[in-house]
Amino acid sequence: AARTQPPSGATKSKPPEESDAPPAKRAPIFYGSLEEKERERLAKGESGLLGKEGMKAAIEAGNINISSGEVFDLEDHMSERQAEVLAEFERRKRARQINVSTDDSEVKACLRALGEPITLFGEGPAERRERLRNILSVVGTDALKKTRKDDDRSKKSKEEYQQTWYHEGPRSLKTARLWLANYSLPRAVKRLEEARLLKEIPEATRTSQRQELHKSLRSLNNFCSQIGDDRPLSYCHFSPNSKFLATACWSGLCKLWSVPDCNLVHTLRGHNTNVGAIVFHPKATVSLDKKDVNLASCAADGSVKLWSLESDEPVADIEGHSMRVARVMWHPSGRFLGTTCYDHSWRLWDLEAQEEILHQEGHSKGVYDIAFHTDGSLAGTGGLDAFGRVWDLRTGRCIMFLEGHLKEIYGLNFSPNGYHVATGSGDNTCKVWDLRQRKCIYTIPAHQNLVTGVKFERGSVLVNANHGNFLLTGAYDNTAKIWTHPGWSPLKTLAGHEGKVMGLDISLDGQLIATCSYDRTFKLWTAE
Repeated sequence: AARTQPPSGATKSKPPEESDAPPAKRAPIFYGSLEEKERERLAKGESGLLGKEGMKAAIEAGNINISSGEVFDLEDHMSERQAEVLAEFERRKRARQINVSTDDSEVKACLRALGEPITLFGEGPAERRERLRNILSVVGTDALKKTRKDDDRSKKSKEEYQQTWYHEGPRSLKTARLWLANYSLPRAVKRLEEARLLKEIPEATRTSQRQELHKSLRSLNNFCSQIGDDRPLSYCHFSPNSKFLATACWSGLCKLWSVPDCNLVHTLRGHNTNVGAIVFHPKATVSLDKKDVNLASCAADGSVKLWSLESDEPVADIEGHSMRVARVMWHPSGRFLGTTCYDHSWRLWDLEAQEEILHQEGHSKGVYDIAFHTDGSLAGTGGLDAFGRVWDLRTGRCIMFLEGHLKEIYGLNFSPNGYHVATGSGDNTCKVWDLRQRKCIYTIPAHQNLVTGVKFERGSVLVNANHGNFLLTGAYDNTAKIWTHPGWSPLKTLAGHEGKVMGLDISLDGQLIATCSYDRTFKLWTAE
């Protein structure tokens, strides 16, 4: 193969990288430590000069400002932030370990105990539970235990406060209790014998007697109406022989009227303010001397006065009440007098010993009415706290708690049968309680307004005595009503008063019913 020669005069060209231009000088790159180079530079003393000059130049240029002298320690700031993050992680870790109830009501209770809102807007049970967990992770689970302990402590103190406690009474009280036991037990035996005799009467005879009584009660009419005073009459009470009626008035006067002709016999002056009640001694007008204490009355200023049938002035005052005395009632024996006071207590006075033998607490508000069992063994009290209590006078114990009324109890009465108690209340109802079953057996929706008084019939000419064949109630709806016993069906409404019925009574012979009213009159009702 022939080789071609280049033409003459042509030069041989080289590739660009093989050109003779010198390569550019690059800064050396050091790998590894610069320690030795730095040592050399420091040994020459370059750094100090360069550093100072550099600082000066930077200050002059305004790039460095150290005029205020403030220093920001970056390391401290970083450590604080780090601590916060660590604390948050710790909190989350604790939160995961806290067991929170899945019961929403319990979660709410826990939040309330911790003083937190029990729910937030739009919050569901799951979010609420998570919120409780987060709160507990901050305050600790001990906070909840502490609040629970406080709650338990307060509950315990409340329970202790509600517990019945006894303290030693005077010697005279023990004597009175023994006397009451000896008095009441034979009466109870007698009552039970009468009940057995009544049971022996054929059912047909009893039914016919009851129907006859109901017929006569349905024919009850207003027999007499008398203006008693120029202020409202608050109470009325028949004498044991059914020939007198005592009335109490807000003017402070008490009056005795002959029955049934309603003539004024005596005006008893002694009280200066509203008289709450006036009651005859159980033996007054029957076997008791007129000079002896025949009546007792009480007033809103706390005064209790005793009266004879001869004098217009009180024969004695019973002192010791600092607040309003609402009612007084004689014990069936006539030896003791019970008083109810607005200082949340009731008292028993021994008139033979002329001293207070029992000052009984037990109601949380003022005590309004008091009644004694026909045997003389029990006392019943009705309070403004809407509760009634039945007390055994022989032991001092509260044997029955009458719980059920929605408002204050203004009237209480024992049935002559020995085991029924009736209470009248501000909730417009009358409740009948059974002492044997210790419960309410019937609620009579009696009136349109508060019930001021309840009375069982104490004996009747028509039916075997002492059975309490009907119940009388009076109220602020201006009426008194008669209800069958047992059965509690309405027999008759005694309408006629123009004002609230404040007091009522049934004569011992069962012939007359008396009602007294805010309209300043008292009315007598009898069968035609």
